[in-house]
Amino acid sequence: MAGERLAQGLKGLADERVDHRFKALPPDAEGRTVGQLAAERRNLFSDGFTTPVLALSAESVEHNLALMETYSTRHGLAFAPHGKTCMAPQLFARQLEHGAWGITAAVPHQARVYRTYGIERIFLANEVVDATALRWLAGELAADPGFRFMCYVDSLRGIELMDTALREAGATRPVDVVVELGAGEGARTGVRTEAECLELADAIAGVDTLRLVGVAGYEGEVPDATPERVTAWLRRLVALAVQFDAAGRFTDLDQIVISAGGSAWFDAVADVFAEIPELSAPVLKLLRSGAYVSHDDGQYRKLTPFNRVPEEGALQPAFRLWAQVVSRPTPEQAFLNAGKRDAAYDLHLPEAQVVRSGRDGTLRPADGVTVTGLSDQHAWVSTERAGDLEVGDWVGLGLSHPCTSFDKWQLIPLVERDGTVTDFIRTFF
Repeated sequence: MAGERLAQGLKGLADERVDHRFKALPPDAEGRTVGQLAAERRNLFSDGFTTPVLALSAESVEHNLALMETYSTRHGLAFAPHGKTCMAPQLFARQLEHGAWGITAAVPHQARVYRTYGIERIFLANEVVDATALRWLAGELAADPGFRFMCYVDSLRGIELMDTALREAGATRPVDVVVELGAGEGARTGVRTEAECLELADAIAGVDTLRLVGVAGYEGEVPDATPERVTAWLRRLVALAVQFDAAGRFTDLDQIVISAGGSAWFDAVADVFAEIPELSAPVLKLLRSGAYVSHDDGQYRKLTPFNRVPEEGALQPAFRLWAQVVSRPTPEQAFLNAGKRDAAYDLHLPEAQVVRSGRDGTLRPADGVTVTGLSDQHAWVSTERAGDLEVGDWVGLGLSHPCTSFDKWQLIPLVERDGTVTDFIRTFF
């Protein structure tokens, strides 16, 4: 049933009409469906796309999906990639095809998108205290016995709010929750001490609208993170689960959940989770890394654990933003027609990688070309030589931070190495 719902949802995306809502698509495609346009296999550079245009490499996406599937399997990890990175049901479907246990969300709206497309397992890595969202959740759980949902708790007040809202909604199934252990003083969310975690476990046991199923957290927030500090925190998380289990907190469970894992330290997660002792029920070792699907040319190129364990493989950056030179006021300066509305800029500026001649389409490295700033609709570029760029050239930019790259584009061409557009990835932000 879930598979049918997802398939129907993806068909609905393919049936959506191309129009002015979607940046960069060929004007002469107006009125076609997305599926019809994809079937035409147009070339990104010569068949009517306008600049700026964000392209997602078909080969790199497939490589990254396969690599993380292999990595998770090798290390005995279940995988619930964080969907907030891309918010793209087509990519969720590909992740599930590549063995994902489910999809992680950050906020209830994202979970609603997932459910619309039939996602059957959702891990929401936050405490849910919105009464309206909890009423919706109670309805989803009641309507679909196969739907599995779990979320964080990290406060007594949160438990009180969840219990009140779920009781008022007439919830027929308890909501599965995991106690979130904070990553240390000055970190983000999560309970700071094990004593507070025990208080929360007691409070959960005192209500029938919630069921404690495990522990979780996010090691990416360990202050001044080093391998040693991250490993120490992960061992605290595992020890908390062991303590809960020894105290009988997980009776009558088919699985005990222990979850962590962003995109910077999943090697440490794999190592520590391999040390988890036998508990009273099988352990679902749930990894939640999300940025891998597109990787990047900045933040995650620097932070990826594969830099530490190159023998395990390497992710490939899948994004390239193509913009055109629209002004060349001096030999040292040029301006492209892509800016903050089009490119991620919260962590690093885009990186000029390749120039495609506006005269004959030949490619050359973007040597001497540097993006120095962004306006809303312009990239400020410095050049070392007068001949480095001319008006009309296309510049291919590498981007940093997948999460703020996906969210600027509603429909992203999926492009093969030769420029052939094979599909369009729909996002929901």
